[in-house]
Amino acid sequence: MRPATTDGAAPPAAFGSALEAAIRDLPGGLRTRFAPAPTGYLHLGHVANALVVWGVAGATGGRVVLRIEDHDRERCRPAYERALLDDLEGLGFVPDEPPIALLRTREPSPYRQRDNGAAYAAALGELASRELVYGCSCSRSTFATWGTSHGRPWSGPGCPGACSARRLERDAPGVTWRVALGDGDEAWTDLVLGPQRGRPTAPGDLPARDRHGNWTYAFCVVVDDLRDRIDLVIRGEDLLAATPAQIRLGRLLGRVTPPRFLHHPLIRRPDGRKLSKADGATSVRELLARGASGAELRAHAADAIGLAAGVARRLAG
Repeated sequence: MRPATTDGAAPPAAFGSALEAAIRDLPGGLRTRFAPAPTGYLHLGHVANALVVWGVAGATGGRVVLRIEDHDRERCRPAYERALLDDLEGLGFVPDEPPIALLRTREPSPYRQRDNGAAYAAALGELASRELVYGCSCSRSTFATWGTSHGRPWSGPGCPGACSARRLERDAPGVTWRVALGDGDEAWTDLVLGPQRGRPTAPGDLPARDRHGNWTYAFCVVVDDLRDRIDLVIRGEDLLAATPAQIRLGRLLGRVTPPRFLHHPLIRRPDGRKLSKADGATSVRELLARGASGAELRAHAADAIGLAAGVARRLAG
């Protein structure tokens, strides 16, 4: 069994040494999180992320929070949540909070997004009280049509339909709730990739709740990180572009100092596309069923993102 290749801004060959250097500069006691969405089975990409999350936390005396990101009520399934809890235990990844056994009860939990609608509504209400929230009737096809007619994707505050000026009823059918993030750039230093700068509204204003009534990842993750006191975000490089909007939204919600960010290389399929939960051949459950051990899966994932065996062993403590 060989994992797929990697790609991203940090070449895999350089990632291990860059990660070790970053760890040396980190203070102790940081709080980070592992936050899978139960829309399918965990795959090798999740294993790679878990290796870095638990490895950095362990090397710096930090804590790992396990969060179930099930904001998408149509795609998330309790069966997938049970499976990912099984797989985490089978791979030896034990969070500091909450106990996995507590999540298995399916009792309402602050660590499960489905159970925290009131927190998201309160955060949105705070923004709305400052006239930073508006209803938007633009769909993905609206943005695509605008891009085709203008020869470039929409970029900047607002949306193609100028919905912020239309005063649409936010609770009307088919209306997305957007947060007006304002213009200008955000600058930060990624712990591995170095200095970064980006526009929070590069794809338009941030959607907080979609037209189907689901809270969005982009909104929930900022509210959750603020509530859970997360001060170190470790994730794949595919989410690097989301960072400016999350920093800006956090500031609007009262976060004075943004979390530190560390983006690691992705594991990709041989055709260059990143792994997804649809890739059954690389799901943890399928690989374990074929006879692979948890140690073998961790070793393959580490190798695929540039964690040489020695680095991986040091991270494992």
